[in-house]
Amino acid sequence: MKKVCVVGGGAAGLMAAYAAAKKGHRVTLFEKNEKLGKKIYITGKGRCNFTNDAPAEEFLQNVVRGEKFLKGAIYTFPPQKTIEFFENNGLSVKTERGNRVFPASDHASDVTKTIEKACKNAGVELRLNEKVVNLITTPNIIPMSDIIDSSMKDIIPMPRIVGLKTEKGEYACDYIIVATGGLSYPTTGSTGDGYAFAKELGHNIIPLKCGLCGLNLTGNTYKSLQGLSLKNVCLTVNNGGKVVYSGFGEMLFTHFGISGPLVLTASSLINRLAIKNLTISLDLKPALDEQTLDKRILRDFEKYKNKKLFNALVELLPQKLISVVLSIAGISGEKSVNIVTKEERVNLVKALKNMPLKAESLRGFEEAIITSGGIELSEVNPKTMESKKVSGLKFAGEVLDVDAFTGGFNMQIAFATGFAAGNSIKE
Repeated sequence: MKKVCVVGGGAAGLMAAYAAAKKGHRVTLFEKNEKLGKKIYITGKGRCNFTNDAPAEEFLQNVVRGEKFLKGAIYTFPPQKTIEFFENNGLSVKTERGNRVFPASDHASDVTKTIEKACKNAGVELRLNEKVVNLITTPNIIPMSDIIDSSMKDIIPMPRIVGLKTEKGEYACDYIIVATGGLSYPTTGSTGDGYAFAKELGHNIIPLKCGLCGLNLTGNTYKSLQGLSLKNVCLTVNNGGKVVYSGFGEMLFTHFGISGPLVLTASSLINRLAIKNLTISLDLKPALDEQTLDKRILRDFEKYKNKKLFNALVELLPQKLISVVLSIAGISGEKSVNIVTKEERVNLVKALKNMPLKAESLRGFEEAIITSGGIELSEVNPKTMESKKVSGLKFAGEVLDVDAFTGGFNMQIAFATGFAAGNSIKE
């Protein structure tokens, strides 16, 4: 039996604690908040889309970064095993569009209660309101962060975990699993503690970026469109002549710019690029090519031939969009339909097929669903989640440089890496 300390009571930490306890180890979980799973409570707008019931191979295709690293963990503990775990522990679940899995009750709290109960039944000691301030290792003559020559590593003994210190005292242990989350939604306790622990012990931290978030736009165009939700549109992001994202679906104009499914997906693909240098365009009629769209416009013009141009587009566009599109096309909405020129009609088609948007920046960590970046994966064993720099130190969940698209993929990554970290501790 080993003494295992888990730092963080979110999805990854709870699963890690459960898996280690089921292997027969003495497990203590430390959570600085007054309750477990604070971020779980707000996941999926309070409904908690806790996994995605996709085959492992398909699942990995939705991983933005860390696909190769996660392969073993996802195949060992795939979504189906997560679903089985919750059902076996009394939670009724349901699967919705896109293989998204929710508790049947639509209450995120039921997910937390289920895994908390499983941990308690497995013998995990839960210590709430206790913040970990330091990880204790065996003495090391030279700090790992100061080792420049790789050949020195062969003659310098690797430090080993011997315990941790909290605001209330010190605890001896054989293993520590750091599952403190990222920086997203800091009010839930995600304040970057794990990154600080890892960095202090010589690990490299890939720069932290917001993932699955909205985009701030420049200019004033978006302000007049605030609250407008669009379906069946195509959003394309171009970086220096190369398309880095193009997606079809839904999006939303907000008080700051744009958000919604298309934008959230795009944000995770562009968050390590210079946002201001990107070219973003919106195809409002992706199902129609320019020629077909022109014929559609001509039919509307015939129908409203005695109307002003603004009123002739009411069947083609939401009212809020008409003035914006006409402005981009350089045509007055007061112009009579029957005197619109062919050249103006061509410009109108181009504006509909290529509405430009200029991004200023990503939204902040207060709104980002996940944190992109984190502990460099080359410094972690993908089978056991153990550090290659400090023996007995493991990481799980968002603290690692792994992230995925929306749809339950990120929580499944937390469960899978947490299980790998806890289950791989040998007796």
